[in-house]
Amino acid sequence: MAGWKDKLGVMRRYDLTADMYDERYGEEQGAKYRAALENVKLQAGVVLDVGCGSGLFFGYVAPFVDSVVGVDISRKLLVKANVEAKRFCNVFVLQADADHLPFSDGFFEAVFAFTMLQNMPAPRETLLEIGRATGADGLVVVTGLKKVFPLNRFLEILGCPAFRGLSIVDSEDLKCYIAVFSKS
Repeated sequence: MAGWKDKLGVMRRYDLTADMYDERYGEEQGAKYRAALENVKLQAGVVLDVGCGSGLFFGYVAPFVDSVVGVDISRKLLVKANVEAKRFCNVFVLQADADHLPFSDGFFEAVFAFTMLQNMPAPRETLLEIGRATGADGLVVVTGLKKVFPLNRFLEILGCPAFRGLSIVDSEDLKCYIAVFSKS
């Protein structure tokens, strides 16, 4: 039950800061998106943005894929994400818990989770759930906030046997590590 209480706290915190989220974090998030996309090859298909927040990432991927689904636990951030989604004909948002994604196994060709794992009570289990929703040869990109996860702890969380081809982007310009890998 402590996990759900933690998630409610995260939801409340992001609901309270939703109005200033883009102003406060937009530049930092954009730097993460650009760094991640420099290290991946996006292909047509369905992409999941777990912890999509206000939808800042949609513009980076929607023009290059068939569709994007953004999920977040914060209702107020999703209101903003929905406004952003309406700029595109292929972006959809819904409220969901990252530990219980409402999609069938292997549904997505690529899954992105920026600035989300540190908010989860059991990040490794969250990563396994992300893997479940990722297709057999799917791409996964997740970040780990450096002030929360020392590199060795982040690598430990990423040590799931269902993933292969792990590469880590560790730039001094970023406040997080970016992990890019495939599902085996």
